[in-house]
Amino acid sequence: MMNIPRKELLALGAGLAGVAVLAFLPLVTEGFWLSLSVNIMLYAAICTAWALFSGPTHLVSLASAAFFGVGTYSVAIFIDVLPFPALILIAVVAGALLATLVGLATLRLSGVYFVIFTLGLAELLGQIVTWVQTNFGGTIGLYVFTDFTETHLYWMLLALTVVVFVTGWLINRSRLGLALRIIGNDEAVARHVGVDTARTRVILFAVSGAFIAVAGAIMAPRYGYITPDAAFNPMTSFLVVIMALLGGTRRLWGPLVGVVPFTVVMDFISGHFPNQTAVIMGLAFLAIVYVLPDGVTGQLETLFRRRRSIDKSLLAASAEEGR
Repeated sequence: MMNIPRKELLALGAGLAGVAVLAFLPLVTEGFWLSLSVNIMLYAAICTAWALFSGPTHLVSLASAAFFGVGTYSVAIFIDVLPFPALILIAVVAGALLATLVGLATLRLSGVYFVIFTLGLAELLGQIVTWVQTNFGGTIGLYVFTDFTETHLYWMLLALTVVVFVTGWLINRSRLGLALRIIGNDEAVARHVGVDTARTRVILFAVSGAFIAVAGAIMAPRYGYITPDAAFNPMTSFLVVIMALLGGTRRLWGPLVGVVPFTVVMDFISGHFPNQTAVIMGLAFLAIVYVLPDGVTGQLETLFRRRRSIDKSLLAASAEEGR
């Protein structure tokens, strides 16, 4: 039987209670607030999936838009011939396969080279889809008609977020999680002790890509008409990185701290200052990198450690004086 620490059991209970409360949200709200809740849940799922890979490996992936687009088109292409659950499975396979191929080709790279490649991936796929649709389909874009409402999308995204968290928790307690922690601390040491760093990264990249592709598949019915520009929008990748870094990636739940406020703020900015959205995003990214390099949660953990260290020093000093 799995030995689960008491602290994790308490966190699990709090998480289940939170999920139960969130599940009732669509029943008490509608319109703008429900739409905003769908956006928040979407980025909660994607940012957490992104943190599965980029958190422990410290590699910044800008491939989220590529995986999201692949999932979206998995639904758009087959929506008329297959049931939606089958389309979700296709998105899983497509996202994992794309991540595996990209990982095998690029995860031996490091630093800026990996970032550049993943940034260009979404643009490459978007151009390929555009070329195929223009030359063989006659039109750019596909219709997606379903009976799903915002409430259905919200519940599916909530379920996806829960699955991502459970997967992350299981990985963290497995040998794969141990290998990732060693790689994150010192890749040279990881190789020295026999960890296959490339294989470990590829596996986690595939898991992350599959989850992000599922998020894209779930959101396809919301758009109604899928185009390459919308499906493979690089803005998706940048938003995911900014939100995750704002919350912090030391903990799997860290990105959630950045998702909620940043989604609300971006919704306001895009509605009132649509022409300045990209500039504001760039400034936000620079501010986060320079002011909060470890995110909000990382900063709080650092402050708590300092506080405990000071308290221990004071106790030790008091004990010495008592002698």
